Amino acid sequence: MQRRQFLQCGAAAALAASGLARAQGPWPQKPIRLVVPFPPGGGTDATSRLIAEKLTTLARWTLVVDNKPGAGGNIGLDMVAKAVPDGYTIGMGQAANLAINPGLYPKMPFDPLKDFTAIAGVAAQPVVLVVRQDSPFRTLADFLRQARARSGETGIAQAGNGTVGHLAGEMLARRAGVRVMQVPYKGAGPAMNDLLGGQVPAYFGNTVSVMPQLAAGSIRALAVTSAQRLSALPSVPTVAEQGFAGFEATTWLGLVAPAGLPADITAKLSATTLQVLARPDVQQRLKQEGSVATPTSPAAFAAHIRAEHAKWGALIREAQIKLS
Repeated sequence: MQRRQFLQCGAAAALAASGLARAQGPWPQKPIRLVVPFPPGGGTDATSRLIAEKLTTLARWTLVVDNKPGAGGNIGLDMVAKAVPDGYTIGMGQAANLAINPGLYPKMPFDPLKDFTAIAGVAAQPVVLVVRQDSPFRTLADFLRQARARSGETGIAQAGNGTVGHLAGEMLARRAGVRVMQVPYKGAGPAMNDLLGGQVPAYFGNTVSVMPQLAAGSIRALAVTSAQRLSALPSVPTVAEQGFAGFEATTWLGLVAPAGLPADITAKLSATTLQVLARPDVQQRLKQEGSVATPTSPAAFAAHIRAEHAKWGALIREAQIKLS
C-alpha cells in the first residue's frame, strides 16, 4: 500500500510538473532585462536601445533597458555575470569591459573569458577627437601643439577609465610624445555635457555619442581612429593620415549573458539578433551614427572577445598604462 501510494504521488507530481512546463511555455515568458553598463545618452546606450526596440518589434519580446554605469562598465557587466542564467538578464558587452579593463584594473569583479555566454556581435565604432565649434583647435596638430606647450594640462574627456576613448588618448599622447590630462566620466553623456559647457577642451568619444552634436554644428571633429575615413564623416581625416601611421582604435559591442545559459536560449537570442542586424533600416541607422553592423555567431563573438582581450592586454602591459 505504501509503495503504491508513493508511486501514485510520484506520478501526480510528474504530471503536475509537466503541466506547469506546458503552462509556462517556451522562453521567453516575461520581460528580458538588457543591462547597459553606461549611462543614458552615450553610444553604448543608443545602440542598445535600437537593438532592444527592434527585438521587441520583430520577436514580440519585451526588453527593458537597465542602465548600470560605473567603473568603466564593470559594475553593469558584473550584474550580468552574477545573474541567473535563464535568459531574462542579458548585457551589452563592450571592448572596454570585456577586453581592456582586465589589463587596467588590479582586480576585476568577473572573468570576461569564463563568466559570460557570448550571444552575438552587434556593432563596431571608432572614436572621434572632437572640440567645441568655437575652439581654436582646427586640426589634430593644433591640439598636440597646445598639449606640448602645456604638458599635462590639456584635458581630454573620455567616457570612463578603460574605454577605447581612454586608450586612444593614451596611445595618441605616447605616439606624439606629449602628456595630456585624462578626464574620465561615467559615460559619454556627462563627458559631452562638460565639453559643450567648456569644462574640458576636447573629447575622445565614440561615433554614436558625437554624431548628433556634429550634425547640429555644436562641435567639430579633428580626427577619427579608424583605419579609413568614415562614410558618415568623409571630410574628417584619420589619426593615421595626420602623421601616425598604423594608428587604429575601435570599440565594439555585443550581447552577452551569464555563463551557463542553455544552448537553446542562446541560439534563439543569437538568431533573432542577427535578423535584426540584417534589416536595412537598422544598418542605415547604425551607419548614420558612424557605426558598422557586425553580426557574428556566438562562437565567432567569443573568439573575437578572446582575441581583443589578448591584444589590448599586451598593449597595456607594453605601454605601462595605468589608471589615474
